[in-house]
Amino acid sequence: MEENPILDVEVNPALTMDEILARFNEIYVSVKGWAEVNLFTYESVMQLGVIISLYLICSFICSRLKPFMHKVLEKRPFYQKTEHFWMALYLPVLWWLSTFAAWQITESLGYPIILLRMASSLIAVWLVIRVVSLMIESEFISKIMRTTVWFLAILNIFGLLTPFIAFLDETSFTIGGNTLTLLGTITGIISSIVLIWAALFFSTFIENKLRDAPNVTPSARVLLSKISRILLVVMAFLFAISSMGIDLTALAVFGGAIGVGLGFGLQKVVSNFISGVILLLDKSIKPGDVIEISDTYGKINKLAARYTSVISRDGREHLVPNEDIITQPVINWTFSNNSVRRHLPVNVSYNSDLEKAMDLMLRAANETSRVIKNPEPRVLIKSFGDNGVDLELRMWIRDSENGVSNIASDVYLLIWNKFNEEGIEFPYPQRDIHIVSMPEKNNILSE
Repeated sequence: MEENPILDVEVNPALTMDEILARFNEIYVSVKGWAEVNLFTYESVMQLGVIISLYLICSFICSRLKPFMHKVLEKRPFYQKTEHFWMALYLPVLWWLSTFAAWQITESLGYPIILLRMASSLIAVWLVIRVVSLMIESEFISKIMRTTVWFLAILNIFGLLTPFIAFLDETSFTIGGNTLTLLGTITGIISSIVLIWAALFFSTFIENKLRDAPNVTPSARVLLSKISRILLVVMAFLFAISSMGIDLTALAVFGGAIGVGLGFGLQKVVSNFISGVILLLDKSIKPGDVIEISDTYGKINKLAARYTSVISRDGREHLVPNEDIITQPVINWTFSNNSVRRHLPVNVSYNSDLEKAMDLMLRAANETSRVIKNPEPRVLIKSFGDNGVDLELRMWIRDSENGVSNIASDVYLLIWNKFNEEGIEFPYPQRDIHIVSMPEKNNILSE
């Protein structure tokens, strides 16, 4: 049969199928004999009763302890953030401590301790699994971790862990010229899962620390957090691959294929990613800035690898591609200065007192809390229009992220009320129509 140079999988002839079945049969016989000697006895029943009794007692204590601890520590910030973590650990910790103490006391009295020792080990494993599960957000990874740890713990308790590891290490196969064992493959898969999770966990930890750092700009925080996440994940993946015994030079062809794919099919993705890096480096925009691009106006919520999240005043979140922000004109209302000047045109009648109208407009601006006093508001005469005098109120605000149209509406409403109180008229279009009659000799109707 012709061999495949890329994938050639074969079981190592060092162990035949009959030998494998014979080994599993030996393990079964040894487990059965051990159970008959150590489990099915009067002492074992007594130990089992002690273990169950300790569980019930610890459950009762925890039902009283949890409300008490919540009442005592509920106002402390650290406990508020980690309360769910401690609540989940009360029972396994108390049960393990009491079982371990019962194990030591029983052993000192010279009684059998086989079940107490097993229970103490299993509860310790349960405690470790509970801690790890609380730290892992992914339910899939958490299930894999729980299943693996329980399986290994049970094998270790029955004394089968060493023979099982030896069996996995002796079973090998070949892929692309690399000889791998089942032990190395399983170890590599578990290592990759654990390392990638650890990389994501530490990258999140670094991101939170950068967020709390007062001397780091928002753009630098996003850039450093993304670089740390990418580096940690790549290092975790490469370490996991190398732990399986795979030569890393074999990834050269795979890397070339990815390069070709990026060149043809992922141009927009790569363009948006590079544009995002440029935006973080040149600091043209940052989280918290108020920008306006095309028909989108709002506050930047997040700078992602492919897009920029902009939340508008109506609560809609626009995901603007980073490439659009690089190539299209962008108005950054808070780029170098948070202060923004608003121009409010107002038209008054020619019959109105112009100076009083300008004074009322200034009062309306100064009575609005969001209008700052330095620079102070000003009113200018722009032109003499067809229907009235065109005035313009210019005022400054510092909180453009709270909206720029609503502040104009508030000031306009105050101007309307003050003008009506003081008799200042708003003009409306007027036209004088002069009717010129035709001479009688040219009037056709007169003929």
